[in-house]
Amino acid sequence: MKLLKLLPILVVVCCMVGCNPPAGELVGATKSSHFQEAHPYGMVFMRKGSFLMGSNSQSAIFSQDDNNVMVTVHAFWMDESEITNNEYRQFVNWVRDSIAYTLLIEEEGEESEYALQSEYEQEEETPVRINWKKKIPWENRFVPEDPAAEALAPMFYDNGRGALRTTMLRYNYSWLNIDEIKKNANRFDVTTGTYPEGSMVRVDTFWVENGAIQSKTIERPLREPKDAMTNGIICVYPDTMVWARDFQNSYNEPLLHGYFSMPGYAEYPVVGVTWEQANAFCYWRTNLLKNVGGLSTNAYRLPTEAEWEYAARGGRKMAMYPWGDKYARDSEGCFMANFKPYRGSYYDDLGVSTMAIKQFSPNDFGLYDMAGNVAEWTASAYSSVANTKVHDMNPEYTYNARKDDPDILKRKVVKGGSWKDVSYYLQCGVRTYEYQYESRSYIGFRCVRSYIGN
Repeated sequence: MKLLKLLPILVVVCCMVGCNPPAGELVGATKSSHFQEAHPYGMVFMRKGSFLMGSNSQSAIFSQDDNNVMVTVHAFWMDESEITNNEYRQFVNWVRDSIAYTLLIEEEGEESEYALQSEYEQEEETPVRINWKKKIPWENRFVPEDPAAEALAPMFYDNGRGALRTTMLRYNYSWLNIDEIKKNANRFDVTTGTYPEGSMVRVDTFWVENGAIQSKTIERPLREPKDAMTNGIICVYPDTMVWARDFQNSYNEPLLHGYFSMPGYAEYPVVGVTWEQANAFCYWRTNLLKNVGGLSTNAYRLPTEAEWEYAARGGRKMAMYPWGDKYARDSEGCFMANFKPYRGSYYDDLGVSTMAIKQFSPNDFGLYDMAGNVAEWTASAYSSVANTKVHDMNPEYTYNARKDDPDILKRKVVKGGSWKDVSYYLQCGVRTYEYQYESRSYIGFRCVRSYIGN
């Protein structure tokens, strides 16, 4: 009996000793604890898994499709629907406001109420931090001789009294060009603590000259990782002219004038956005979260072709369409997506061009509009034999095309089909391409974010 009474005491003592390891032992740099990544707003969790990547049927033009390969992808988060006009306008408005704040600060100097004041003296190259809580006096631009009116005038036509100059809405951003650093010729030598003699990186550089964005590809020595930093400057406003340019003999002027700006289209997928603009949006979205005190997370980005196709199949390895069937109708004869059912008969699926998001049922992963409505950009570069080149774990075939590269290297994979496509292009495994600098009235995008952990 005495022994039984002593056992609980011994267990408690052992636990207390285990919680306090002796000094000098390996305990890790920080106190370990269970980490659970917060669920990103508007995103769906894609569990890790494997699937047969590639087309399920014969090509519509009877060409040789790329090989089908079994691949595995890690877990990630994905937007439950395409980025809408309303969501993309948040990006456009942020760029607009940041330019306005910058002009006001330049007008009033660093002591401006629109700048956050620091108790420490800043270096000349350090950018002035914006006081986002201070309201921009947009109404003052109509007041004669008002300092704010003079500062904001360049943003508008008619000397500050007209419409906004959307061509001025430029986003400046930068990123580390991993493709250059990971080259075998640029492998870091741990024995010397330097990069190999003669290591070079090839990157693009952007600047504004005489009101126009200029760029060129340069080469420079690689001495430290920051030498591979690439900067970008891009106009962020969607190209609304796509509604007229894509269909020359079609009356689409109402969409041209109102699709992006009118509230009635707020929940429609954004179009007229290039692959480059979609990437800029991802960089902005990442910084938006981090700048408001968000936890350290992986960056938002465009999905790879494998991630997109895996998500579209909804866990059904041989699914032809995201809804799991091999037909574009359900058992009651209703169409399952917004596409072009018959020649000239767009309305049979109740949509003429684009439709508001989430009008059709989601797939088994809870993702909406993975087929039809608008096709979607992916991060992947296009090659007719890409599946024979990629690794079978997290396959990725990308190329960071430079300014002076030929157009064939600027093709990006587009998936999902759109409102103007026949049902073949809605299949999960079918791939097409568009050039990264082109914008279309039938191509949008959604973001993904790699899951932290396994």
